[in-house]
Amino acid sequence: MAVRAVRGATQLEEDTREHMLERVAEMVTDVMTSNSLEVDDFISIIFTATDDLNSEFPAYAARRLGFDDVPLICARELEIGGSMPRVVRMMAHVETPLGRKDITHVYLHGAANLRRDLTKVREVPDADA
Repeated sequence: MAVRAVRGATQLEEDTREHMLERVAEMVTDVMTSNSLEVDDFISIIFTATDDLNSEFPAYAARRLGFDDVPLICARELEIGGSMPRVVRMMAHVETPLGRKDITHVYLHGAANLRRDLTKVREVPDADA
């Protein structure tokens, strides 16, 4: 079993607690589903959020999904002029039989524009659309 890193990102429409929890849970769940992962496969997760997000810790959404004994940490994303607003990113370290090229990195909503170079990027339509 190899240790791999899997990335994810999502963009929020607004900085509210419930929206943060919903979007981060969606991102974590999609990473799990796309890579056939269970909570026990996770070694750790690093979450970052842009400076315009402060309604809730992104890690709390993972805790609510059962990540009780997985080390989680939240940090601030670098503040670069012109960068995308309201983005939560994650980098998870997991144990998986998947090869590096077989890992599916998940970029949702507006964050799909961050990594168009990845062939497995998919956009999720907004519920209002």
